[in-house]
Amino acid sequence: MSLPSVAIASTGGTITMTADSSGTGVGPTLGARDLISAVPTLAQIAQIQTTTLATMPGASLSFTDVLAALSWARSAVAGGAAGAVLIQGTDTLEETAYLLDLHWDRPEPLVLTGAMRPPATAGADGPANLLAAVLTATAASSRSLGALVVMNDQVHAASRVRKTDSISVDAFDSPNFGALGRLREGAVIYGNRPRRWPHLPQPDTAAQPRVALLDTCLGDEGELLRLVLADGYDGVVVAGFGAGHVAHRHADVIAEAAQTMPVVLASRTGAGTTLSSTYGFAGSESDLLTRGALPAGWLDPRKARLLLWSLLAVGAPTATIAEEFARRGESPGGPP
Repeated sequence: MSLPSVAIASTGGTITMTADSSGTGVGPTLGARDLISAVPTLAQIAQIQTTTLATMPGASLSFTDVLAALSWARSAVAGGAAGAVLIQGTDTLEETAYLLDLHWDRPEPLVLTGAMRPPATAGADGPANLLAAVLTATAASSRSLGALVVMNDQVHAASRVRKTDSISVDAFDSPNFGALGRLREGAVIYGNRPRRWPHLPQPDTAAQPRVALLDTCLGDEGELLRLVLADGYDGVVVAGFGAGHVAHRHADVIAEAAQTMPVVLASRTGAGTTLSSTYGFAGSESDLLTRGALPAGWLDPRKARLLLWSLLAVGAPTATIAEEFARRGESPGGPP
């Protein structure tokens, strides 16, 4: 029986970082082939194709880089790969995974992974994460689930996962609904399988809408939002207090901004959802919705920004933007 083919690409990140002679810390140097050589058991699981798309930290990735990775993954599965694995830095992993998920239109798994510890560190987690990612990519049960994040022997839906710790190997979590599955004895076991919403069209790389993300804080009366509005941004996500609240004077600026661009209201808390009709004070969620804000629902602020960016990048009208947020924010990853 022939082994399945898995395409693996790397854009860099901690998993590729080694120390230089200056002793100032590690930086990305290794390519995809280097990473594969550290996990010899991969040859027993799949026929591996490797590509190095970039060698940079996750913090330096751009929308253009992510769309290039999307094109690579599409070409790989069109060429016969059973799945694609993208290696990258964990700083932006939750964001790139969701952006890819929004536009991934193939049944083959698109799996993202990385590492929290550099290769030379005691207990480096990169090889184990890469092995788990390839096992997930080859599993028939992983098909039609869109983009997946595999870290620390857990499988997360791209629409739900968040990086919740700066240094721990179990830094990735899905706060509201939990992980989709776990790795056990060389196999992925799923216990949570949401359906997928239809994919969005892939944006042209020339499309670069500007979407701001503003985190509300004590004493914030909308000064930064006024600057965003004056600078001609195409959209904004406001990460409000609690279930979607801002100061009452901030609410006036949101109303002004909503007249010229989409304003999405998310929660800054890290878990939970925005509400629609529980609170009624000036600056509450119900007040902001009447002023034209769109609720992000269960989507965290960073995912809400990516959804808004993607919709603006393909020229979606206001009604479509509202519709997409209503369904994707109400049931992230699709209805059960």
